[in-house]
Amino acid sequence: MTPVALTIAGSDPSGGAGIQADLKTFHQHRVYGEAVITLLTVQNTRGVTRVECMDPSLVAGQIVAVLSDIPPHAAKTGALGNAGVVEAVAASIGTTPLVLDPVMISKHGAPLIDGDAAAALKTLLLPRALLVTPNLHEAAALAGIEVETKEQMIEAGLRLLDLGPVAVLIKGGHLEDRAADVLVTRESISWFDGDRVSTPHTHGTGCTYSAAIAARLAQGEALIDAVRGAKAFIAEAIRTNPGLGHGQGPVNHFVALSQALPR
Repeated sequence: MTPVALTIAGSDPSGGAGIQADLKTFHQHRVYGEAVITLLTVQNTRGVTRVECMDPSLVAGQIVAVLSDIPPHAAKTGALGNAGVVEAVAASIGTTPLVLDPVMISKHGAPLIDGDAAAALKTLLLPRALLVTPNLHEAAALAGIEVETKEQMIEAGLRLLDLGPVAVLIKGGHLEDRAADVLVTRESISWFDGDRVSTPHTHGTGCTYSAAIAARLAQGEALIDAVRGAKAFIAEAIRTNPGLGHGQGPVNHFVALSQALPR
């Protein structure tokens, strides 16, 4: 059976993040990729100059069309934009295992979700998620506490669990020392440590990481194994970035899985 994964996210015309990054990551994991577009951006490696959200009914229609014909084994969300789109996703996604990447701001500082949408995300999509994957900033916004240390990462993870997801992966890429992520469930707390790579080329890191997790879940991997494998994949993608663009360039989506074995 061919594994199928769905991304519900925004478009990045420069190809480093959003729908484009997700589909590249699915393909590299040998997973058939489907895509529902939630918003359009005008951006490149140097910045975002415009964001236009899709009509919520158009987003819902895309999801229904996909689920009724080629239902995915796992799905992920990225930038959703506004509350109407969040509501449309929540009402349409059904029981598909969902990786929720709560994208709130671009790598360049442009907002990709408004306040009403963030509130809807907490009440409508977090309870539906198999996994939520916030970075430190997003974890702080969702949990309502400061998140700058490993101890605070765990506390935020526990608070987010109370909102309904099965598991929470808080990404520590902005920690001062190591690039350590923590997976928090009701049963366990698991750390995934990594070297910090000194490079400006990290555009699309969160999208690629969550897409790799979704792809591995679509292939039938257990959640902890999917996170471990995705962590290795994104670490190698950052380390071998192609250095494209004149700003914060993309990671390397061509990383062979044989080069990114979990360590």
